[in-house]
Amino acid sequence: MLAARLLFSTLAALAIAACGSAASAQIADRCLAVSQAPRLIQPVALKKSEVQLTFVGHSTWLIESAAGVRAATDYNDYVRPPVVPDIATMNRAHTTHYSNAPDPAIKHVLRGWSTDGGPVKHDLTYNDVRVRNVVTNIRDWAGGAIAYGNSIFVFEIAGLCIGHLGHLHHTLTEQQIGQIGQLDVVLVPVDGSYTMDVSGMVEVLRALRARLILPMHYFNPYTLERFLERIRGDFPVEMSDTATIVVSQATLPSEPKVLVLPGN
Repeated sequence: MLAARLLFSTLAALAIAACGSAASAQIADRCLAVSQAPRLIQPVALKKSEVQLTFVGHSTWLIESAAGVRAATDYNDYVRPPVVPDIATMNRAHTTHYSNAPDPAIKHVLRGWSTDGGPVKHDLTYNDVRVRNVVTNIRDWAGGAIAYGNSIFVFEIAGLCIGHLGHLHHTLTEQQIGQIGQLDVVLVPVDGSYTMDVSGMVEVLRALRARLILPMHYFNPYTLERFLERIRGDFPVEMSDTATIVVSQATLPSEPKVLVLPGN
């Protein structure tokens, strides 16, 4: 385990160095604010201060803005939202996190890895939504590691910063935490095995200090409860009876809280 963590730390340092001056410039903002985003158009039922999140399943979420922009995380061929998103993010750990044949109607497909093996860089503003990424590393099936194989995608909408950790396999460095910025909502894989052990994931959540923690990627009630039992010592836990929630700065808890939405 120590050797693996050292390997990941080395790769994480390489990932940070590869991001270069562009990443350094981004860290200046609290969450790299959305002040440059275009004016809202065709507002829908949501207020400009609100974002709607729906847990589709596994690690796929549908994120909707007041301007009607829809983004789907870890878009794949098995679990898809009921509508075609405008933006689809993906990660490459395995096929439940990406698609080789995304719907051609999707306007922006953001893959969390680069085909040339280096770090991929995304910073997209579409209507009232900004999406950017911070690269991390993943394990391979032989027990080694693949540099830059995962991206943490950060969605900046309505003054909120929403982070999707993807298929995170290691704890974060201080510089990666700085690149992510201060999250308000974090979508976190809690399976405790395919991604990272529960203690490591709790360490990540303590470092990020997002006010709303939404678990995903937990497969069954046992793995979910194992995570909840561990994190109750750090943050309060609540259960939701609906897979869709609307969040805003005004409605977020003042202190970090875990909220479990139905699904797996």
